[in-house]
Amino acid sequence: MSSAFTDFLTRNVGEVNEFLSTFFYDKTDRADIERYLYAPLGAFSANAGKRHRPLICMLACAAVGGDFHAALSTAAAIEHFQSAALIHDDIADNGHLRRGKPCVHVTEGVGIAINCGDYALTLVTDAILRDSALADDVKLRVLRELTDMMQRTVEGQALDLGWVRDERYDLTVDDYLAMATLKTAHYSGAVPLACGATIGGGTDGQIEALRSFGLDTGLAFQIQDDLLNLIGEREAREKDFRSDITEGKRTLVAVHALEHADERDELERILASGTTDPVALDRAVEIFERTGSIEFARAHAIELIERAKHTLAGIELDAKCRELLLAMADFFVERLH
Repeated sequence: MSSAFTDFLTRNVGEVNEFLSTFFYDKTDRADIERYLYAPLGAFSANAGKRHRPLICMLACAAVGGDFHAALSTAAAIEHFQSAALIHDDIADNGHLRRGKPCVHVTEGVGIAINCGDYALTLVTDAILRDSALADDVKLRVLRELTDMMQRTVEGQALDLGWVRDERYDLTVDDYLAMATLKTAHYSGAVPLACGATIGGGTDGQIEALRSFGLDTGLAFQIQDDLLNLIGEREAREKDFRSDITEGKRTLVAVHALEHADERDELERILASGTTDPVALDRAVEIFERTGSIEFARAHAIELIERAKHTLAGIELDAKCRELLLAMADFFVERLH
């Protein structure tokens, strides 16, 4: 089923990319502003992922009976936030690769990278305010959703960074799930779907059911991302393979292993060391596997997807769009089987 969602992304990504490019090109007649802002930010945006966030926003709009294209500006706003978050994230994590290419702070320096991320944040509201087709009351509702999304994401990032800085090893699985819900689930699933349904004129029941569906699938998406960083193939390797260990990230796998591993002290030392030594990284993964932590995370992601599918069963949606949303849920965890 997930191939249907992949086909949906492939068919529609060009339109999203074309619209996003309008925010970066022919914006200034000053060559230095182009060089230090629009060109690097435009290049980062063009080095696209699958654009699932903007496209599920548009899909949710159609799912409740609205015009698929009516949500395009909001879809762009969400993607601009994604760009800002990733640029800033890469700086905070001292990352080196993003989607197979050097991070902005690597090629342009930290100061310019921060500024590019800051500008992308301004585009979140700008994209909505400049959409003359959206009614003012809808704009306000969408902007409230996006503001809340940004605040929650930053709260989650605060936990993620703070736990590493303060060498916190006393965390529970529930701590991780709360952090990842804040940091990822709202902007990767819940808010794009809720915004799209709002623009499409959905009922409160439809909007909240799609939000709940998005929270569960968004959290599963983050768990999948964490697992791919440890055991994935080409795609994960393009994103700094096993960098979560080097950065000491408190992923679901790491937190579960710290709770259950006989080699807890050894695992703590590896996570605190900042090592890139393949032998040490392999040893951490060996501990994760021995404690059943990788399988635990995989099973939890699949359980979230099943719960999300059950949520959709109780609401009225366009039949074709419902099938695509169910395919999206499968797509988020298909590489975990």
